Amino acid sequence: MDLVWPALAWAVWAAALAAAFGLTTRRAASPPPVPAPQAPPSVVELLRGLRAGEVFHATVFDLARRGFLTIRGDRLTLSANGEGQLWPYERWVLDRMAARLAGAPQAPVVAVMPDSGDLDAEFVPLVRQSAIDLGLARRRWQSMLVPLLLAAALAVPWYVTISQAGVSWPGWIATAGAFVAGTALLLGGRGFLLTPLGREAAGPEPAPVDPRQEWIFTGDGWRGVLVEPAPRDGGAAKRQEVEGRVVKRWIVTEHGDDLSSSRTCYVAVHDGTSERAPAYRAKERFYQDVLPGDFVRLLVNPRRGSVVSVLVHERRW
Repeated sequence: MDLVWPALAWAVWAAALAAAFGLTTRRAASPPPVPAPQAPPSVVELLRGLRAGEVFHATVFDLARRGFLTIRGDRLTLSANGEGQLWPYERWVLDRMAARLAGAPQAPVVAVMPDSGDLDAEFVPLVRQSAIDLGLARRRWQSMLVPLLLAAALAVPWYVTISQAGVSWPGWIATAGAFVAGTALLLGGRGFLLTPLGREAAGPEPAPVDPRQEWIFTGDGWRGVLVEPAPRDGGAAKRQEVEGRVVKRWIVTEHGDDLSSSRTCYVAVHDGTSERAPAYRAKERFYQDVLPGDFVRLLVNPRRGSVVSVLVHERRW
């Protein structure tokens, strides 16, 4: 069984894929029509890589801040006294909430949240388009032609492999690889890339302005909690395990007199019952990897209020 030609065919396809991605990544973005500070909170959260649920929650609280709805406790009421222009994704949220309220004056926040499938299929594309309109992101491909051609070109190395190897393990690997790669290209569509201004707008998340006004979603409803850096206890044990859901994360940047700067990452964890969500200092690698909603079990140092190691990290997809 000669695999030289199959290997060459797959290498040529991989080189074409790398060239296509490399060219689109280096392509300069057009000048943005709006400066980054004017980006809506929901768009910024999407640029930071947060999931559809967290972006939806950011939209809800931004609409509440501008008077389009009211949240008291875990109850939500629509209002006609909103100020400012609505983005298409905000109109989508208000329309869905009105439909779920079905004429009722108020309802629990968790009851008006759309299904995750609707958020991914309808809500997120609207937020992405708003990011593109603001010049904070762009499409990788101008049309679907390139991903379609790349997916269709998979037939060449697949056929060469099958013709040489027949029904054997190289043939099965080629079939599975072609199917996975083609599906990924087609599902990825035209792609979504951040522009330099978009990366600047995403930046690190800010610290809570007023920790006593922080709202977190515990999975079965909303609640207000105190989110602040974990107090340092010099008389506590050197090691302690804590577990819960990540509810917030942020970075504090300090500038020294010698023009130097330092960054401190914080990750707040809530156990689901307490009135307080302590935020522990963490390494930047863990900060970048974790997202709100993830379940974690951490080994922390109470004397320093810092994360020593990550024992469990379960992603909430």
